[in-house]
Formats: sequence, C-alpha cells, structure tokens
Amino acid sequence: MLMITKDYIVGLVDGEGSFTAHVRKSNKLSKIKRRARIEPRFFLKLIEKDKKILYELKRYFGCGQVYFQKDSRPKHQNCYRFEVFNRKDLNRVVIPFFKENSLKLPSKKKDFDLFCKIMQAIEKGKHLTDSGLICLLKIKDQMH
Repeated sequence: MLMITKDYIVGLVDGEGSFTAHVRKSNKLSKIKRRARIEPRFFLKLIEKDKKILYELKRYFGCGQVYFQKDSRPKHQNCYRFEVFNRKDLNRVVIPFFKENSLKLPSKKKDFDLFCKIMQAIEKGKHLTDSGLICLLKIKDQMH
C-alpha cells in the first residue's frame, strides 16, 4: 500500500491532473430543449504501470472511478484515469480538498478557480438557461 499524503496529491495533480468541463451535444430528444450540456470533471491520468496510485486516490477521496484508457498513437502507452464527475462528490470532496490544500502551479490554480466558478454557477442553475450556458462556456474557454 502506498503512503498517500495531501502534499503528494497536490504535487501529483499539479503535474498530471485536470479540472475541466466537457460540453456534450445531445443527440437524444429530451424534455430539455438545449443542444449542449456542461459536465464538470476532475481527473488524473497515469501510465498503466502506475495505475495503483489512481486506485489509492480513489480510496483516499472515497469517490470517483478508475478507467482504462487505450492509446493507439505510436510510441504512447496505455493509461488509466481516475475521474470524479459526480457533482455532489466534486462539491463535497474534491473542491474542499483543493481549497484547503492549494495547488502550486499558477496555471493549475487558475483552472481550479475557474472550475469552482463553473460549479457555483451550476449550483445556482445558470446552466439551465441559454445565456447561462454561454457564460459557462466562456469560463471554460479560459481553462488550459
């Protein structure tokens, strides 16, 4: 078993982590008459031989999933990805962790701050209006 510390997690996320929001176009007919959805996500990707670290992160945070991610590009290795996309887990676990344990890289800290803005706007229901969704997409566009 690895010794996962808060500082270790911060360093790992500074180097290999990502705070983002995916925009998905909906192909299905639904009651919501929007053509896109915004899905905030926190993830970390490592090569296959380091996947045990991702399972330790999942255990540490008590949420998220670990996925296999095949890479068919020449000279690239298959990877595993630890990802948290459940909004309650992001608000309850991930955001408080990184507010208490600041990221060190300015670019990563900026992405985290923008991620928090997106999450706050979603909590207020801004993503449910066209103008709110456009505002969220503008915030997302500022992310690395």
